[in-house]
Amino acid sequence: MKTSLVLLLCICARVTLFAQNAADSTWFLENYTKKEVLIPMRDGVKLFTSIYTPRNNAEKHPVLLTRTPYSCAPYGEKEYRPFLRKSPYYMHYFREGYIIVLQDVRGRWMSEGEFVNVRPFNPNKKSKTDIDEASDTYDTIDWLVKNLANNNGNVGVFGISYPGFYSTMAALSGHPALKAVSPQAPVSDWFIGDDFHHNGAFFLNDAFAFYNAFGKPRPQPTTVPPTGYDFEVEDNYKFYLEAGSLKNVAAMIGDSIQFWKDLYAHPTYDNWWKARNVRNFIKDIQPASLVVGGTFDAEDCFGAWATYKAIEKQSPQTNNRLVMGPWYHGQWAAADGTFMGNVRFGSNTSQWYQENIEIPFFDFYLKGKGKGPNMQEAAIFFTGENQWKQFPSWPAPGMQEKAIYLQPAGKLDFSKPATANAYTEYLSDPAKPVPYTEDVHFVRTISYMTDDQRFAARRPDVLVFQTAPLEEDLTLGGPLVADLQVSISTTDADFVVKLIDVFPDDFSYGAPPVPPSHPRYTPAGYYPMGGYQMLVRGEPMRGKFRNSFEKPEPFVPGKPAQVKFTLPDIAHTFKKGHRLMVQIQSSWFPLVDRNPQQFTDIYKAEDKDFIKSNIRIFHDANRPSKIVLPVLH
Repeated sequence: MKTSLVLLLCICARVTLFAQNAADSTWFLENYTKKEVLIPMRDGVKLFTSIYTPRNNAEKHPVLLTRTPYSCAPYGEKEYRPFLRKSPYYMHYFREGYIIVLQDVRGRWMSEGEFVNVRPFNPNKKSKTDIDEASDTYDTIDWLVKNLANNNGNVGVFGISYPGFYSTMAALSGHPALKAVSPQAPVSDWFIGDDFHHNGAFFLNDAFAFYNAFGKPRPQPTTVPPTGYDFEVEDNYKFYLEAGSLKNVAAMIGDSIQFWKDLYAHPTYDNWWKARNVRNFIKDIQPASLVVGGTFDAEDCFGAWATYKAIEKQSPQTNNRLVMGPWYHGQWAAADGTFMGNVRFGSNTSQWYQENIEIPFFDFYLKGKGKGPNMQEAAIFFTGENQWKQFPSWPAPGMQEKAIYLQPAGKLDFSKPATANAYTEYLSDPAKPVPYTEDVHFVRTISYMTDDQRFAARRPDVLVFQTAPLEEDLTLGGPLVADLQVSISTTDADFVVKLIDVFPDDFSYGAPPVPPSHPRYTPAGYYPMGGYQMLVRGEPMRGKFRNSFEKPEPFVPGKPAQVKFTLPDIAHTFKKGHRLMVQIQSSWFPLVDRNPQQFTDIYKAEDKDFIKSNIRIFHDANRPSKIVLPVLH
C-alpha cells in the first residue's frame, strides 16, 4: 500500500510539473522574442550568439550572459531553448524581464575561429590579434550594451563547469558594464585538482569519456554534434582494464584530438599547464562575485574552493562570496536538492540556494532590486547535521587544525601512537585495481562521492582505520591534509586517502521511503543505512609528485618517505555515536588510471611495465601517519 501511494504521489507531481512547464512555455512565447547574431571580435572573428529579449519595452532590462563550448542550441530564431526542463527556477529571470544571452565560444559550434581548451589568459595584450576569452567577453558585452534596445547597461555572467571557466574569464575582462559574475564549478587547474587530474593522477574515465567526442576537430561552423567512441560494453571497469596502458588508450582515441595529445605531451606541471591555471591571473576583479560549487561534485570539487580562495588572496577588494552545497555537478541548478545517492539532506538545498542566494544576487546587482543574497561571505551546507552555516570568511574564523593518528590494529585516535616500529601493509596489484564503486556500470556515477565504502573495506588491498563511537558531535570545515609515512617495494605508487563517516548499526532515515525515481529505489523503498560507510572526501596523490609537481622523484625501494598532500575542503558533522574512518589504497579504478608502480612517464608505459608493489603505512612513535582535520567549535 505504501509503495502504491508513493507511486501515485510521484505521478501526480510529474503531471503538475508538466502542466507548469506547459504554462511557462506559453507565457514565454507570448512575452519573449529570439534573434541570432554574429558578434564581431576585435580580430574580426564573429561569435554566434542567441539573444532572448522581452517584448516589454516599458522598462530597461539587464543582460545575463552565458558563454559555452557546449552549444547554445536550438538553432533558428523560431526555436527556443528548453531552459525550464532542467532548471525551472530560470523562469524567474524571464519573468523579471532579463535579456538572456547565450554564446558559442570561439571555434565551437556556429562560432568562427579556432577553439583552444582553457585558452590561457593574456595579461599583456598589445594588438587586436592578442585575444583570449577575457577579450572575447569584453567585446561581446560591449556589443550587447551598445546594440540591444532597452538594456539598462548592467550585465551579469554565469555558467556551470566549462561555462564557469568562461565566467571567471569574464571577471578578468574589465568591462565597466559587467556588474556581477558567478563562476559555478569553474574549471581552474586541470593538473592539480579539476576534472582530468588530481594531484597529477590522471582521471582516465572522465577524460576519455569526454574527449572522445568533445575533442574532435570542427573545421567549419556546424550545428551537428560530433559522434563519440562506440564502447560496446556496459562495464567501465572491464573496458578500461582490458584496454591496458594509456599508450593503448591513445591508439583507441586516434590522432585527431589535439588536446589528448597535449595531455600526453605534458606529463608534469610545466609552463604549459601553469599558463592554463586561471588562479595565477585572478587579480583586480571589479564585478561582484558569487562562486558556487558542490562538496560532492564528482567532476570538479576543487574549482569553486580554489577560485574563491584565489580571489580572496589576489583581489582582496572584490565583493566576493562563496556558496558550497551538498551537490553533484550542477545540482544547485536542478529542481531537487534533497539527496545525493543514498544520503538525504532533510530539505531541498537547491531550492534554498536559488531563492535565497542566486536570484537575489543578480536581482540586486543588475536590477537594483531587494537587498542582495541572504548570506554572509560564505554559505556552506554541513552534511551530517544537515544545516546551512554562514561565515564572514572561509576557511571559517576559529577553524583549528587537529591531527588524528593512524594506530596499530586498525585504530584511529587523536593521541600520537607510542608503539615502536609499527606499520600495516598491503599488496597493490595493477592487474586487480580497487574499484571506485561496487556497482557494475559504464558511465561514471555522480553519486560515488557519498557512496557506501563497505565494499572497499572488505578488500585486502585497502587499509582501514577507525575511531571508537564518538561521544559528542565533531564538526569539520575546511581543507583536509593527509600526512603519511610510507615505504614501497618499487619506485612509484599512488596513495588514495578517504575520510568516511561510519553510521551506527541501527541507523535508519525512516519515512518517507526512497521515491521510485531514486537510483537506489527498491520495492521496500529503502537502502540499508545501518553501518553505512559514507564517503565524505576521497582524493588520490601520485606518489612521484609528493615533493614537486614540476620535478617528479622516484621512491627508493624499502626506504621510508613522507607523502603529504591537501584534499579539497569538507563541510561535515560526524554525529555522536558515529565513527570516523580512514581508508588508504593505491588504486581507484577506472576513475584514476593505474600507476605502473615504476618511476616512468606513465603515458608512454607498456602493458609489461605494470608491476605489483608492497606498500607499508607506518604508524609508530617515530613515523606517525596522520590526517589533519579542520575542526570547527
